Amino acid sequence: MFSGHFDRPSRSVVRSEIIYFQFTKRKLPQLGSGVGCVIMEAKGDEVADGQHNLSSNVSSSESRQERSNENMDTDEDGLFNHSTTLTNKQRGNEVTVRPATLDSLSIHQLAAQGEVSQVAAHLSKDSSLLSKQDERGFTPLMWAAAFGEKAVVDFLLEKGADPKTIARERESALTLASSGGYVDIVESLLRHGVDINTYDWNGGTPLLYAVRGNHIKCVEALLAKGADMTIESDSGYSPMALAVALGHKKIQKVLEDHILKLYKPTT
Repeated sequence: MFSGHFDRPSRSVVRSEIIYFQFTKRKLPQLGSGVGCVIMEAKGDEVADGQHNLSSNVSSSESRQERSNENMDTDEDGLFNHSTTLTNKQRGNEVTVRPATLDSLSIHQLAAQGEVSQVAAHLSKDSSLLSKQDERGFTPLMWAAAFGEKAVVDFLLEKGADPKTIARERESALTLASSGGYVDIVESLLRHGVDINTYDWNGGTPLLYAVRGNHIKCVEALLAKGADMTIESDSGYSPMALAVALGHKKIQKVLEDHILKLYKPTT
């Protein structure tokens, strides 16, 4: 499912985004509480439970060691438990990475991350994973297409993944690739005979999402293969109307040139 509808376009909209992908490119789909931290950029950790602020009344007669020790919690044996001073990590001043192993990730996550060898390893153990849909109805191929992982897309297609699969909200691999502006994946999927005019829950076609994202090369590739310019979204936007509303002038020119080409008399 994609964020936003076509009925209130804004000039600030540079590209369409998928509601599931409203985090950085490095994050993973469907992250669990532990696995989810594998390569996510931390927003700043909260202070751990049990930590507290230092007292501001430090005696001038205290030694340097005593002042240092006052920043630490101690147990009954005098052993340090943890510092009560906020670290850069806790303030959110540094990017942190928490360890995890690739073999703890699902094939969908691995596909989104471009891990071809790990995807291949999963398939060697269970070939049914090739077309396995997650709770959103996304297949590994769809995740790879959504994140622009061309090598994984090619590998999965070679292994026989179905590029025509439709997800729960009628998303397709072609729609996801078009929305992201991944023209090489768009062209690869088109060579495998996908429906170029497939529509999702919002009435959005691959062409409409490519227009909305201002992805010129994707628009050109879709038009070259016969994408229908007359199909409108549920809110009534055609590709041309959407380009005009968003102020995507180069896209408008591409669409206008295509129309002129279609109606140019043959000699």
